[in-house]
Amino acid sequence: MNKGTYLFAVNFLGLAIGFASVASADVKQGEMAVPVITQAFASSEMIPGYTWKVYLKASDPNGDMRYIVSNVYQPGWGDYPISRTKIREANRKELDGYIYLNTLIPGGYEFLNFFTLTLTVQIQDRNGQYSKPMIIPVTFNKRGVRELPPPGAFKEEDLGPILVYLHPFDYGRP
Repeated sequence: MNKGTYLFAVNFLGLAIGFASVASADVKQGEMAVPVITQAFASSEMIPGYTWKVYLKASDPNGDMRYIVSNVYQPGWGDYPISRTKIREANRKELDGYIYLNTLIPGGYEFLNFFTLTLTVQIQDRNGQYSKPMIIPVTFNKRGVRELPPPGAFKEEDLGPILVYLHPFDYGRP
């Protein structure tokens, strides 16, 4: 083998080995760095028409949390479209605050009385990895009492809305 071919082969092999070790380190790090919801709280009862706050604490070792992904399920209606709330740059490593669902809707919200909605919340990072889901139910009652989070447990920081428009169970259904 001539000297030029030999040098080319050695350089190519060195680059290939170096790239493979960097790529495998990224995969190992990505597998371990999944966002985690460490704490959540929401009142289990709401008066129809009020705003429901869902408090969250979450963290990600890589600091690349991207979205709060919310799924609302309503009996008689089913699953609403997924809501994605973008996480601000300052909150991508540590998240502490609340997301909220507005239940004051035009045309009346009385249909919510005695309904139970179920919210499933996850955090998605930049790599598309999801935290374990938190499932949080709420029952609407005109005489409901809104529970408050434990004092000092969560920041009173608005993280963004749950972008879902609630419908009566027979709205738009055959």
